[in-house]
Formats: sequence, structure tokens, C-alpha cells
Amino acid sequence: MRLRSRNILLAAAVAAPVMLFTLSRMTAQAPQTPGQRPTPAQRPSWTVGSQGPLPEHAKFTPLQAESGGALFIQNCAFCHGKDAGGGETGPDLTRSKLVTGDKNGEAIGAVIRNGRLDKGMPRFSLSDTEILNLVAFIHTQQDASMSQSGNRRGVDESDLHTGNAEAGKKYFEGPGGCTQCHSATGDLAGIASKFSGLRLEMQMLYPRDAKTKATVKTKSGQTFAGTVEYEDEFTLGIRDSSGIYHSWPMTAITAKLDKPVEAHVTAMSKYTDDDIHNVLAYIQTLK
Repeated sequence: MRLRSRNILLAAAVAAPVMLFTLSRMTAQAPQTPGQRPTPAQRPSWTVGSQGPLPEHAKFTPLQAESGGALFIQNCAFCHGKDAGGGETGPDLTRSKLVTGDKNGEAIGAVIRNGRLDKGMPRFSLSDTEILNLVAFIHTQQDASMSQSGNRRGVDESDLHTGNAEAGKKYFEGPGGCTQCHSATGDLAGIASKFSGLRLEMQMLYPRDAKTKATVKTKSGQTFAGTVEYEDEFTLGIRDSSGIYHSWPMTAITAKLDKPVEAHVTAMSKYTDDDIHNVLAYIQTLK
């Protein structure tokens, strides 16, 4: 099933920075009586976070899971989603192999205490009881997710490997006009090592960290150039290459702004779904 990327991400770009993205995959299964739960043999047991045998772990009380849920909302939900099913920057813990292999918090607890600084996860100073409650909540959420009768939820990186990289390269270097601003050996070198899956596709279609550049000329004839730090209808503020911040009333300057995001928004109306999948396939090779 192909992702309707253009329509979904265009809505996300216009409406809000947070996007809800779901996908279902058709899998071959033996015929079932309507309403009948799949048998273990019919479940895709290789999939974590969907059906398949539930992981073996310590038994937790409902109170532990409830207390852990409150802690999770406070400390973890921003990245991992309120139900541990994945957020904008954090992975889906209900499909985590580390969670699946954890028995009584020995693996999850170590990550909570030590963090994963290389991946942007900080350390948390929580008591042993609080950590155990978090473990209880995470395991409870994984059990609930794996007990669902539908196909797996979420989007794996492999789901997005549907395009033709060679066709994507031709579009990138030709009619797409991407090389007017980007270079596979310049700003995009190693991009697929920094981002993957939906994060990479969203970065391609609507880069949230793209900076607006400005060239400013004052009434006295001075010229300044830099990255826009502040802009409204009355004031423009930029930071130059030396790190010095400058600001002026709009009435005191003329300014030329280069907004790279606008080019991406314009391109969204021109992309076909094949264009998106092909260009993404090409960008996935830039590691």
C-alpha cells in the first residue's frame, strides 16, 4: 500500500507541526470466521508491537501501572507518545525489542537511569520504585498493543522503501529543481544517517529547521546579512556570521528574505506520489 504522502504532509505543514500518520499492511492469512481471534499460527509472530505471543515478564499490579502511567505522561510522553506508542521524536516502545526482552526492569531501568545521550534521550533521576512503576506501565502498554486483533500499527522504515532511487535521482537533478538549493555531496551528505523513516520523509518535504536568510539595507546605506532570528510586521532581527544580533524597525530598512521552506511548500503542489516515493528512495541512499 503506497503512502499518500503529498496530501498528508501538506496538511501537516499547513495545519500543525505534529502529524498523526498511520498505515496498514495487507498480509496473507488463513481464512477466519468473522469475529474469530487469529490463532498463533496465523499471527505474524515476527512483528513486535502487533500480534504474536506476549513477552514473558514479571507480573505488575494495576496500581503500579497506573502510577507509572502518570510518571510516563510527565517525563516520557513528549517523545514517546502518551500511550508509549511513539511520538514525534521517540520510538514506539510497544514494538521495542529491548522492552520485549526485559523481564523485571533490568533493561528498561538501565536506559532510564543512563539515558541514550547519542540519540537525544537524557538521564532521569528517579527512585527505584518510580522506575519499576514506569516499567510496569510500559509492559502493560506493550501487552495491550500486542493483544489487539488488527494488523500491526505504525510505520516501519521498510514501509517507505517503495520508490525507485534512480528515477528519484533524475527527478532531483532535473525537473524537481532540487539542485538549485541542495547538493547530494554538500548539505544532504549523510542525511539518511541523521534521519530515517517518516522523520526523513518529513525533513524532505517540509524541513522544520530550515533557516530564513536576510540581506538588510539601512537608510544610511549600510548592508547586513545573516539568519533571521525574529520577524513580525514591525521588526526584523538577524544574527550575522560573527554571531552578533541586529534588529531594526521595518520602516527603517529594506530587506530581501530567502525562505527555503517556501520552495518546499510550492513543490508540494507539483509532486506526484511517485515523485515523492522516488525522491525519498534516492535520499535514503545518501548515508
